[in-house]
Amino acid sequence: MFSKPIVIAEIGCNHKGQMDIAYELIKTAKECGAHIAKFQKRHNKELLTEEQYNAPHPNPRNSYGDTYGAHREFLELTAYQHRELQAYCNEIGIEYSTSVWDTTSAKEITSLKPSFVKVPSACNNHTEMLLTLINEFEGDIHVSLGMTSKEEAEELISLFRDNNALDRLVIYHCTSGYPVAFEDLNLMEITTLNEQYADQVKGIGFSGHHLGIAVDVAAYTLGAPYIERHFTLDRTWKGTDHAASLEPTGLRKLCRDLNATHQSLQFKKGDFVEVEIEQRKKLKYRPR
Repeated sequence: MFSKPIVIAEIGCNHKGQMDIAYELIKTAKECGAHIAKFQKRHNKELLTEEQYNAPHPNPRNSYGDTYGAHREFLELTAYQHRELQAYCNEIGIEYSTSVWDTTSAKEITSLKPSFVKVPSACNNHTEMLLTLINEFEGDIHVSLGMTSKEEAEELISLFRDNNALDRLVIYHCTSGYPVAFEDLNLMEITTLNEQYADQVKGIGFSGHHLGIAVDVAAYTLGAPYIERHFTLDRTWKGTDHAASLEPTGLRKLCRDLNATHQSLQFKKGDFVEVEIEQRKKLKYRPR
């Protein structure tokens, strides 16, 4: 039996630094059928070098500040604001989660005790942060494997194995691009992850930055019940993630199609499905 799909609406920083938009994104994700609303938490001066922090944004049209550091600070929500967002998620019945990018952020989100936190592809080799989560966070740890070599992936698995935390680890196939062309998605890697690790880790997921929703259904049928997609209210908004995000109509259709696919993935329980019996009486050829 296939596990039910779990849809994660990756809001990230698509709230544009505004709490009212963050609340609206949570509410809309819930209405569309998503199970989890996920944000991001960064301590930018810890994450970035001084040179990176003070450099101009590589795409000035999408920048919310004069420097990349100022841009990131503009989009950053405080730990208290994350607590408020978590409370709102609890109030309306959608799960809250966050990706953490550094050790300080990991500690801050750990204090909120969500059921899981996410480690993005960019930070899945941040051993200090990973060990902080393994040792101080009680929930599950979801990790994306974009821009990660097979050797690095095995080192990650070994870190969790050595610390008796594999039963809390969910790994995601991911291609780190915004957006990603279909030929670069390499979905068959999901089968490889299942063959190598499904009997060791808690689960397998797919984090997609592509266009449309057909690929996510394929990822689910290949063995990735956790489906994560970036989510926005308007793909034309200023910011680097909006163009690779789903709008409400897309997220609603994705949830609908994944649920329909889950319902259809069954074996027949007998020679005929019940709906066929009456049709067989009317239509089946009877030799004379």
